[in-house]
Amino acid sequence: MGSNATVSGAKPPLLDRATIRRHADRASARYDASAVLAARLREDMFRRLEWTAIVPETILDLGCGTGHGAATLAARWPQARVIALDASPAMLGQAARREGSARIERLLAEAESIPLPDASVDLVFSNLMLPWCEDIDAVLTEVARILKPRGLFIFTTLGPDTLVELRTAWREADREAALHPFTGMHDLGDGLVRAGLAEPVLDVSRFTLTYPDAAALLRDLRETGAQGAATGRARGLTGRGKLRALEQAYEKFRSGGVLPATHEVVFGQAWGAIARPRPDDEFAVPIETIRRRDTLP
Repeated sequence: MGSNATVSGAKPPLLDRATIRRHADRASARYDASAVLAARLREDMFRRLEWTAIVPETILDLGCGTGHGAATLAARWPQARVIALDASPAMLGQAARREGSARIERLLAEAESIPLPDASVDLVFSNLMLPWCEDIDAVLTEVARILKPRGLFIFTTLGPDTLVELRTAWREADREAALHPFTGMHDLGDGLVRAGLAEPVLDVSRFTLTYPDAAALLRDLRETGAQGAATGRARGLTGRGKLRALEQAYEKFRSGGVLPATHEVVFGQAWGAIARPRPDDEFAVPIETIRRRDTLP
């Protein structure tokens, strides 16, 4: 379902950073009304945090979007320093308007280059940001750098089977279309280890949203900034003829009067290493710590 975006800097970027930022800026004002999946996953992440005994002094919401996560983190740990980071100025502007945002620091920056000191953060929280990063290895290396020893990184991202129905229909409508790449769970596990993060645990769930037609799904993707940003994509991809072909190809997935949109969601966590690795160190991840769980909400 497209190439993975985790491999290191030896390969050219698979995503267009400027396009990603432009989509996020345009979506910022409407994002909350359409981001149903992000809201559901954010709730799940907070439930998972209840299973840990962490009491963070400094928290980073990495890819904060409109600031929901940062505000909840600040309410849960009122004594903590909470930092909200995003590459979209418009998203940060929305975050600044949120109730309780006065005590939250905001950073305009890319996740591949986090402007925070080494070993300065106890908790990095990141909900659906990794799918939009040019270089996931660079992001994970930065997370490992800023985490304190035994600090926690908790995140969600999207796996390769995300929007499998839409991607299949697009390929039928335009065989040369450059589709947005998503990274598989095992590649993510390898990346966490390469970055020097400890005890990675990942699992997968499937969430299916339903729509009356393909146009409604495409509208949701625009309003959440979740449009494709693969490099080399054709600018004419959404011409009327191709859109009609897409809608016709999508119809074969109709069931019970609606069209499904499957999302393969990876939940992950890892800990800051007690000792920083040397470049020639080797790591092994026990296979039992990487597990798969397929569920429908």
